[in-house]
Order: sequence, then C-alpha cells, then structure tokens
Amino acid sequence: MERGEKEAQQYVWDGAIPLQIHLHDSEVTTLPPPSPALVTTFSTVFIYVILAPRIGYLPLLFPQLKPFFSDALPPGVDTIWFEYKGLPLKWYIPTGVLFDLLCGEPERPWNLTVHFRGYPGNILIPCDGEDSVKWSYINSLKEAAYIIHGSSKNVMNMSHPDQVELWRSVMSGKLETYNCISSKLKLGIIGDKFSGKLNVSSLKVQHSVNETEATAAPKSSRIPVRLYLSTVDEDFDDLEEVPHFDSWDQISYINRPVEFKSEGRYFTLLDAVKSILPEFYPDSLKTMKTESENENEHEPESERYPVIKLLRIQGIEPKMEIPFSWVVNNLMNPDYFLHICLYIIAPKPITMMCGLNHEDYSIAFAMAESVVSPKENGPTLRRSNRERRIPAKLQA
Repeated sequence: MERGEKEAQQYVWDGAIPLQIHLHDSEVTTLPPPSPALVTTFSTVFIYVILAPRIGYLPLLFPQLKPFFSDALPPGVDTIWFEYKGLPLKWYIPTGVLFDLLCGEPERPWNLTVHFRGYPGNILIPCDGEDSVKWSYINSLKEAAYIIHGSSKNVMNMSHPDQVELWRSVMSGKLETYNCISSKLKLGIIGDKFSGKLNVSSLKVQHSVNETEATAAPKSSRIPVRLYLSTVDEDFDDLEEVPHFDSWDQISYINRPVEFKSEGRYFTLLDAVKSILPEFYPDSLKTMKTESENENEHEPESERYPVIKLLRIQGIEPKMEIPFSWVVNNLMNPDYFLHICLYIIAPKPITMMCGLNHEDYSIAFAMAESVVSPKENGPTLRRSNRERRIPAKLQA
C-alpha cells in the first residue's frame, strides 16, 4: 500500500469526536461524587468528556459511561440511548455520520444527553447493547455485499472466529486486523485511470497479508451508498444558521446504490449525487430533450436545479468534481457503505421517492436492482464552507 493510500484510510479510522455527555436531569437521584480528571460537575448535572471514534456507535460507550453515572441512577433496567437538543439519536448510524448530519457548524465538544431509562421505543428500534450493534453492522455488511455482487454469500459464509475478529477490529479501531479479515470477503474495489492518479485504491490490503486473495477480488461497478438528505427552502450564509432538526421526519434517508461507469471520462462525486437523486436531477438520466426542456434552458440555474449547500463525508467537505472512485475507496465506512450527509436548497417542492428505513433490509436488497448513471470532470479535497452550484448542463 502506498503512503498516500494508507494515510487516507488511516485518517478515517483514527477520526474521533470529543463528546461532552450529560446525564439527563430526570435520572439524577443523588448529589455527584468528587470529579475525576476529565469530568466536570455542575450542581445536579453529571458531565462526562470522552473521545468517540467516528466509525463507532454510541451504544458501545456503555461500559465507560455506566460506571461513572451508576451512583446517580434510579432503580431499574439499563437501556442506554442518547439525544441531541431533544432529538433521540439513531444508534445504528455511525457516530461520525450523526455528527456531520446534525451539526452544521461543528460543535466541539459535541454536547449529548445520555439516558439509561425511558427508552423511546416509538422513535428508535430496540437496542440490546453490543449484540444489537454487532447484528446491525453484520447486516449492513450483508446488504453491501448484495449490492456489490448480487449475493451476501461471502459474508454469510464467514467463519465465526473471523466474524468475531472483524467486529472486534471495528470496535477497537485496528485497521490492520480489519484489512486482513475483510479481504476474505472479496467485496472488491472500484477504480479508473483518473482516480489512479490520486492514490488509486486505499482499500488494497497491505502487501504482507492475504495479498493474493485481495488482488483477486473483482472490481465492483455497484457502490453501496447511504445518503442523509436535508432539504431547506431558505438560503443561509453561516453554518450556525443551519436549521435544527427536532424530528427524523425532517431528514430523508436514501439507501440507493450508485452504478459506476467511467466510460473514458471522470465519474465524479457530483455525478453520483445526481444518480442517487433523480427526483432533483432528471436530466442526469440521459433522456432525449423535449421542447419543454429546451425552453427550460432559459431559466436561471437556481430555478431548475437545487443548490448543494453542504456535503460531508467523514468530516470532509470534498469538491464535487473529485473522482467518485477515490471517494469510495478512501472514505467508506467499515460496513462497505459510503455515508453522505447532504444539505440542499431546493427551488421547488419535490416529492422524494421512498427513502428507506434501516430496519427494512428486504426492501433495501430489492432496491439494489434499480440504478441510474451520469458524467463530468476533475479532483481534490477541500474543507471550505462556500456554496457550490450545480452547473446548468452536464457535459456529455
């Protein structure tokens, strides 16, 4: 693995978010004990400060949080859950994705409230601790395998020791172990001659471990993507003005694969977004132009296409013209999904095709059969907050 490739993947695995965790007032029954090093106490509110891995999941913090808060809790059965500004957080979404999605202006530390009682079963699916999180991760892996190859056989046929070791590598952030085990799944990589100039594939396993198996893995043209979309009807100049979510109904969760076809030209991140959102970009389906479409060319861009206000992947705001294959190979999560958080300003009300609930894997698998494609230009990453407008035309 080349230095640049290894650094990109290691960047994802080393990513962490400082959390400042408060115990909800309703669950504090005693005065707090003396404060340990990284903990601050204000009156009857307990606060715990911790670094949470971006690729991890909030319920996995239970072993660290429970001992600290246990003396203050009322009697009862522990079922941990978190909220941010009153919004219960979906435990099966990676911590880094939740942060990118819900904090337009990155908040450090990220202030969360933890509960051990009163689980909101009407909003969140049940979570029985680590076993539930592991089950969710393995199912995501199966879903990704199905999208890539049309079969989950390689994941389902994993030996129990390999499955355990793979999960432990994700929990502990051991990239080398993860690469060793995941290479056996032969889920493949994607690539083109353009992204090869950027670092090609950061997902090729290190030369010393299972190199034969890894290099024999077929290249995929179907990419598992989960897109979290917030559509706003008013522009905002500052990230502090990003609308706050008080319900998950305000976020469209779209589980839709991307078909990668380079066809001798760049297939960019922008092309991928357009293929995931044909409701917003019907022209990306490469249909013949009608007279009415020709008339629409005279409309301002903002009247015809939405404005991409903010797009984040792994805490990065990449340029829209970066090769999509580079993004996938370097910034995907350990579940083999590329998680994209997107804020757009839509000029007109648009009815979304069904976003998928995480719980409904059968529908997700079925949707892996429907896909679209598009085209466009160039590379590089950035971390600016400037607005990006969709071009009036896609170049053929």
